[in-house]
Amino acid sequence: MNTAPRSIAQYLDQLRAELTGEDPALVQDALYDAEEYLRAEVAAHPGKTEADVLELIASTYGAPEEVATAYRDTEARLKVAMAPPPPRSSAAPPSALRRFFGVFGDVRAWTSLFFMLLSLATGIFYFVFAVVGVSLSAGLAILVIGVPFFLGFIGLMRVLALGEGRLLEAISGERMPRRPVHPGPPRAFLQRILDMLRDTRTWTTLAYFVLMLPLGVAYFAIAVTGSTTGIALVGAGLAALLQALGLELPFGMLHLQVADRPLGGGASLLLVPCILLGLLVLTLTMHVARAVGRGHARLAKALLVTG
Repeated sequence: MNTAPRSIAQYLDQLRAELTGEDPALVQDALYDAEEYLRAEVAAHPGKTEADVLELIASTYGAPEEVATAYRDTEARLKVAMAPPPPRSSAAPPSALRRFFGVFGDVRAWTSLFFMLLSLATGIFYFVFAVVGVSLSAGLAILVIGVPFFLGFIGLMRVLALGEGRLLEAISGERMPRRPVHPGPPRAFLQRILDMLRDTRTWTTLAYFVLMLPLGVAYFAIAVTGSTTGIALVGAGLAALLQALGLELPFGMLHLQVADRPLGGGASLLLVPCILLGLLVLTLTMHVARAVGRGHARLAKALLVTG
């Protein structure tokens, strides 16, 4: 059994040890909440040491092992509440064909496709923000304003990273932090600068922002190419079939001819594979989008979340 912590640092170390093996996002949230509460209590009792304050609030906030258990229980209940309903036991397992085309009913696939379309804009923004921020921080380093500018840049970068994580959690379902890393006790500007430079997460977050530009271009190209190709194939095939059946197309959408003759009914049947190919392309695009959403969320978690 751990001895009672005598300082906030000892309390946080014990809490981190109790949460070993848990999701890094959960650990970050738990450490932030604990440090925020403990430092607020220490500030509210200026005449007492950290050890006295920890002993005073031991019964209200709880020991590190009790807090860790509470977070694990809460996380388990949230996972159960947010999990999709299980299939009915009487229902037969879906066929491979149904699972393949069932991607159109998966909300995660649609949100991931939206993320891929949005990633070009966000990738450009993150890249410009990172490059301009680093360049100005280096250029202003010799001036007095350089220190607060660098602190503001890193602080804003972490806010953006937290927002990116929340967006990715909504898109993919991957657990991301709800709270940032706590800044810790007040320190001098120079010390805060050194701490940020030594913090691995500062550089991994910068790497993520720079990496988002090529990834955003690739995601956008895949999403646009796949969706437009599939829609074009399906739309052209359906329009030709309707034309062969003698149905009037709205707004003169399409009028196919072969050797200056309208497309006949027999020839129009050749467009059925075109429609099927378009459906196949659209379905594969949705599967790729869902896989990209999950994979990108794991990449973001590795770079943006404290281990």
